Parts: sequence; structure tokens; C-alpha cells
Amino acid sequence: MSDSRRPHTGRRRNEAARRAILDVAVDLLARDDGTPVTIDSLAAAAGVGKQTIYRWWPSKGAVLLEAMAERAGADIPVPDTGTLRGDLEAFLTATFRGAGQRLTASVLRHSMAEAQRDPHAREHMRAFIESRRRVLSGLLERARDRGEIAAETDLALMVDQVYGVLWYRILVEHEPLGDAQAGELARALSDQAAARLGGGGR
Repeated sequence: MSDSRRPHTGRRRNEAARRAILDVAVDLLARDDGTPVTIDSLAAAAGVGKQTIYRWWPSKGAVLLEAMAERAGADIPVPDTGTLRGDLEAFLTATFRGAGQRLTASVLRHSMAEAQRDPHAREHMRAFIESRRRVLSGLLERARDRGEIAAETDLALMVDQVYGVLWYRILVEHEPLGDAQAGELARALSDQAAARLGGGGR
């Protein structure tokens, strides 16, 4: 007697469903039509059951933050140009260019709003932000090791300057966030570091 049952696809099927959920989460939450996004709407758009979503994430906010973390990791390179100015300009240009896109900025605003209401989303937001901070901190640490940043410099404060600008402009939407702004901020931070090395910050 032959076995006509459908072959079990195991992990491959699960990964396809997970990928579909992450993709539709970004798409739905980026829409500006005022329609609320729910676990039901995520499941329907992804073609899965609600329990499939809850198998991997505790809330819709957690889904969104994982999608954004994956996108940021894939889209933003870790430059190593050999100079602080070059590294900052490359990193900030890629970061601001990505975050400044209408869809991405909308998703980030929705993510931050979710993080204020949902403790699970808040944990994911903190993890997402910390992962991006670590990348920039590593870039600054290399520059310090090369002697371009004074040993006593507060690197966390430099990182805050970058992401403070990024998040303020995303949330308030009062000024653009693009290549020109990335280049200007890279110049300001590298000049600040050079001035401190020369005694200007003492």
C-alpha cells in the first residue's frame, strides 16, 4: 500500500511562513490609511493562522521590531575606510538614507508607538536600538584605537548624538533625513573628535 500523504516540509515550511509574516508586517504598518493592524489582519495577509504568529511572537509589536531589525542588518553596512570621517559618512549615509524612506520612517514611528503600549514590543525595541548602537560604537572604538578619538571621550554620548538626530527627525518630521544631513553630521562629529585631540575640548 503506497503512502500518498503530503511530504513533511518541516523547517523549510516554517521559515517560509515566518518570512511571509515579517514581510506583511512591514507592509501593513507602513500604510497611512488609518486602518488598525491586528494579529488577525497580519495572519490574513500572510496566509497563516493566528497561532502560527503566536508560536514565534507574543504581540504584533514584536513581529514588527524583528522585521525592522532584519532589514537594518541587511541594508546598513559596517564600513572600514580607515578614517573616522570616512566611516561615519558611509555609516550615517546608509542609515539616514534607509530610515528617511517614507515606508521605513512610517514603520519606525509605528514601532515606537507600539513600544509605548506593549511591554513585549518595548523589549524588542530596546534590543533593536541596542543592536544598532553596538555597530556604531564598534566603529568609534576602532577610531579611538587608531588615535583619532581621545581615550577619555564618552563614546556613548557620540552615539546618542547620531541616534538622537535620527529619531527626533523621524518622530517629529520637521526636517529631512538624507545624504546631506548624514554628511554634515559626520563632519561635525569628526571635527569634534579632532578638536578634543588638539586640546580644544579641555
